[in-house]
Amino acid sequence: MAAMTSRSTTTPVRLGEYVPTSDRRIAMYGKTWADFEAVLAVRGDRSSPRMTYLDGAIELVSPSRDHEGIKSLIGRLVEAYCRHQNILVRPDGSWLLRARPKEAAVEPDESYCFGTNPKAKDRPDLVIEVIWTSGGIDKLEAYRRLEVAEVWFWEDDVLSVYTLDGERYVQQERSRCLPDLDLALISKLAMLDTLTEALDAFLATLGS
Repeated sequence: MAAMTSRSTTTPVRLGEYVPTSDRRIAMYGKTWADFEAVLAVRGDRSSPRMTYLDGAIELVSPSRDHEGIKSLIGRLVEAYCRHQNILVRPDGSWLLRARPKEAAVEPDESYCFGTNPKAKDRPDLVIEVIWTSGGIDKLEAYRRLEVAEVWFWEDDVLSVYTLDGERYVQQERSRCLPDLDLALISKLAMLDTLTEALDAFLATLGS
């Protein structure tokens, strides 16, 4: 197992470079928590752009179509697996997680709570992030401060799993929340064109 305390990329798209399927990202620095809440208020109830705040930096991301497609396929496959295995799960989508004293807030691509009383939980058991366009705030650090137990990052057709061990994240081979789930298969199926194809192929491996 490898300890991990940072998870961000460092090579943003160059100014003026056209990438048809890239996310749209705006970052603002030197901002206060009050500034963050003001931007939240301006956005209102809309689901985009998704927002992250960490140590005075505000990031707004409008996900690309590819980004949204992959995160949705991963989410639907996770939900299908839980249904098949009779695992109690509540999908909470881009639930805004925030803690002003810790100077951290983030909206995941997908989030899940497991167990018999998920609404009683103040944070998800599992969040999923798709890294489609490089660069941006260190979301793993934000999740660490928010004490999210498990984080998955999809990047370049690979799902990486990080679980919270005390005050740091440790990279794992398998999920703690869903230890028997084949993550390599999920990553592969997330690249298919349709949910129907992905679900058919996935359920076939489960015997349904």
